[in-house]
Amino acid sequence: MSEYKPNWWIAETSAWIAVNKPFGLSVEKTIGANDTIEDQVLAYLRRSSSMPFLGIVHRLDRVTSGILLLAKKKSALRKLNEQFSQRLVKKTYLAVVEGVPEKTEAQLSQWLYKDQKEKKAIIFDEAGEQRDACQLYYQTIKKDGKKALLEIELLTGKFHQIRAQLAAMGTPIIGDDKYGARLTYADKGIALHAFKLSFQDPIDGAPILLHANTPANPIWKLL
Repeated sequence: MSEYKPNWWIAETSAWIAVNKPFGLSVEKTIGANDTIEDQVLAYLRRSSSMPFLGIVHRLDRVTSGILLLAKKKSALRKLNEQFSQRLVKKTYLAVVEGVPEKTEAQLSQWLYKDQKEKKAIIFDEAGEQRDACQLYYQTIKKDGKKALLEIELLTGKFHQIRAQLAAMGTPIIGDDKYGARLTYADKGIALHAFKLSFQDPIDGAPILLHANTPANPIWKLL
């Protein structure tokens, strides 16, 4: 491993690397996306390996910041993908929303339809064709009457799920004008941060808990 540690570096083993993705950057290489997290991590790994392997385990929206886990071995990628698909990984987010939820804490269980044309998630209270079940649990950490800081445990991982479910509750994430937010936050960013991630090490099975203690998304300043 390189002694040099970029400012997005959180933790690393021979099998995986965890980074704190800033908002405004795409996770993986796509047409039109420059200087992605994938590009930056590969450049870092090339400091100690001429042909590094890098596997995308999961993704964050471009406008979202926080913990992102990537595999450094194909075997680790396979095992980590299994943990995500079996919902063995616990993902905790922080969000600042417009308004204050009626309930201090609650589990939201709904159905999500992905509008491919608009690239937007639509939430329904009933099951239907091409609708996937989506669940999250939130609790209000702090509020000031006009906005609230929520801690969110993501129970399923669907497209734009947190953004869409909170907006459907009448409390869109600050800066998320795609889902009806009126308050601005930052250019190419919304007040949503992937704060904690827990999983089992793909090599020895040890429990791992990671925090993004110095967030790339300074949402605490909003309250």
